[in-house]
Amino acid sequence: MSMVTDPNGALDAQAQSRIIAQLVQELGARPDQIGAAVALLDDGATVPFIARYRKEATGGLDDTVLRNLELRLEYLRDMESRRAAILASIDQQGKLTPELREAIQAADSKQRLEDLYAPYKPKRRTRAQIAREAGLEPLADAILADRSADPQALAAGYVNAEAGLADAKAALDGARDILTERFAENADVLENLRGHLWGTGLVYSKVAEGKEAEGANFRDWFDFSEPLRTLPSHRVLALLRGRQQGVLELRLGLDPELEAQLPHPCVARIAAVLGLDGLFAPAAGPRDKWLGEVCRWTWRVKLLSSFETELIGRLREQAEAEAIRVFAMNLKDLLLAAPAGPKAVLGLDPGIRTGVKVAAIDRTGKLLETATIYPHEPRRDWDGSLHTLAQIARRHRIELIAIGNGTASRETEKLAADLMKRHPELGLTRIVVSEAGASVYSASELAAAEFPDLDVSLRGAVSIARRLQDPLAELVKIDPKSIGVGQYQHDVDQRELARMLDSVVEDCVNAVGVDVNTASAALLTRVSGLNSALARNIVAWRDQHGAFASRARLMDVPRFGDKAFEQAAGFLRVANGENPLDCSAVHPEAYPVVERILAKIQADIRKVIGNREALKGLSPAQFTDERFGLPTVKDIFGELEKPGRDPRPEFKTASFKEGVETLKDLLPGMVLEGVVTNVANFGAFVDIGVHQDGLVHISALSEKFVKDPRDVVRVGQTVTVKVLEVDLQRQRIALTMRMSDDAAPARRGGEAAGGGGGGQGGRRPARREEPAPQGAMAAAFAKLKR
Repeated sequence: MSMVTDPNGALDAQAQSRIIAQLVQELGARPDQIGAAVALLDDGATVPFIARYRKEATGGLDDTVLRNLELRLEYLRDMESRRAAILASIDQQGKLTPELREAIQAADSKQRLEDLYAPYKPKRRTRAQIAREAGLEPLADAILADRSADPQALAAGYVNAEAGLADAKAALDGARDILTERFAENADVLENLRGHLWGTGLVYSKVAEGKEAEGANFRDWFDFSEPLRTLPSHRVLALLRGRQQGVLELRLGLDPELEAQLPHPCVARIAAVLGLDGLFAPAAGPRDKWLGEVCRWTWRVKLLSSFETELIGRLREQAEAEAIRVFAMNLKDLLLAAPAGPKAVLGLDPGIRTGVKVAAIDRTGKLLETATIYPHEPRRDWDGSLHTLAQIARRHRIELIAIGNGTASRETEKLAADLMKRHPELGLTRIVVSEAGASVYSASELAAAEFPDLDVSLRGAVSIARRLQDPLAELVKIDPKSIGVGQYQHDVDQRELARMLDSVVEDCVNAVGVDVNTASAALLTRVSGLNSALARNIVAWRDQHGAFASRARLMDVPRFGDKAFEQAAGFLRVANGENPLDCSAVHPEAYPVVERILAKIQADIRKVIGNREALKGLSPAQFTDERFGLPTVKDIFGELEKPGRDPRPEFKTASFKEGVETLKDLLPGMVLEGVVTNVANFGAFVDIGVHQDGLVHISALSEKFVKDPRDVVRVGQTVTVKVLEVDLQRQRIALTMRMSDDAAPARRGGEAAGGGGGGQGGRRPARREEPAPQGAMAAAFAKLKR
């Protein structure tokens, strides 16, 4: 195993062992699997490469486990570096006892390390420090040590006007400050209270004074409480957004009945952990009563506010992690949406006054022609628009029409339907496509480099056409955060969000594979082992020398070395090249295995690849060796049978109902087909073709109990829904996937439908948060609040 290092150098063997042991425990893998994966990551291998081509080394750890390992490895290494720094700091102070060293070495979290370090951490001059300087620490120790002591009498001996101790009360206040700091920095006290509060504590929310009208969107939280441990992520983020906007005030507390107890449960716990028994007994003496007040002071003044900050911060971290996870899963579904494949496409970017932008692309995605037509207000050149579209479609043998789902989408879809009706000989099929992020791409440097002479508005039509052909290849050109399939995405840690989304893009691209002769630099950048510079070099070489005839020719690309080839070659495809294996997921390093298989059956690779019968009767175990074990050989057999398999589903589209184009056309009880545009923890948003997504609440996704909406629906999935309620005033639609649900009476404003949503990529107003619990979905949303 390679040396586990931190940014400042090598960690010691004990630290390395702790890291491996912790990963073994967390991931449920063997030490040899973890050790091999760590070594490969340290050697620069990517997660997709390790998951696909190093199964023997890692014992078959998949990409999900490896991503978790990669993340936890960074955390644990940071923790080990911090452990070393803490030990060095305390040792320099001359306070590192064997017991303390052992406790620090045994700490299994950053929080525990910081708790142990708290008494020794350099800090600003505190009240306790001032009291120590005044000579009051012996007084504090004397009271603590002697149960029969009279604090008032002992304090009288410490009165010193010159030291600022005018009377016994001042001396006792100083002693209290010393013990309060000591108690509040006791690692066992902190750990005990933290666990208690996390298990039984509640978050209380109330409206800030005078913010009732301004904060109407947060009215559900004006008088709200819920246990910390049950608060779902979207609710936490809603509360925190309300606080950030000055509408809500949040606090941490216990159940009101517990809060009313004397002593307060947390005060009693402080005393119990410190071994201070009997402080609150009815017959307690002066010393016990005084120490009881010190414990109360410790809780009220020192610990309550710090735990409030810490635990609400912990809630935020967990909620953000969950929101990022949801975004990542939705992004994965969107990226792995079914491609239409190599077909000539006409992209229509709908618009009203500015016209419909048109872009024709060939089967490879090459731009052929652009135009702008004006079928809608104010010109209403319907027939002229149809004539233009028919000419373009005929000229370039268009097969599919991709229509963006933004403003005027349904009107433009009607235009396409009329085109198909008037010109059946063209054999056209129309499909509505998500515009998520199209406007962002249009104005990007990448789009400007691709189409320097093309108007920004027309670039969007090209993007819409291309994403029908291959969603993955086109969406990788857009910052994942701009695709808009998350919840509260602007409220979460942007660095962590970007890292997670980049990992998702990398995994998706490498799962599908990339045609090295047609891929853009943006797509190549996401291939294992490549970066933007190498990707540009590949494209430049291709432009200068023509298509790559084999994977081996990649080595001719400037700066494309052995390491890059090892990591990338298996994911790069060469269609119709010199070697048919170059179009498969078989890595070039494993070609000798294929040669042994071919020698065994005495056949040419061109007759074997794609022919299931050719390998009949052979066992993968016959072809293993010291380097390539059974997992790799099984993968090779699979690739020979079905080379370059695409993990994406079969291409299907939803058909929007004719005559249902706006919210006004919707009626409760209508059964419609739609496309899932976003999945949140509280339900799924569905595009039913009326320019405003409807919400299927989690309670309406299935007749059975649904814990996670993604167990039922995914982004891009075609679903059948029933309209429950429509609220024109608030632009909300409540939908259900349970056909047995009764629809509410027709409503034209006032009461919320419980729905929400909207388009993506800035094309339509996007609402991705949890809606108010009113209207037909009131009961379901009330359950959600509880």
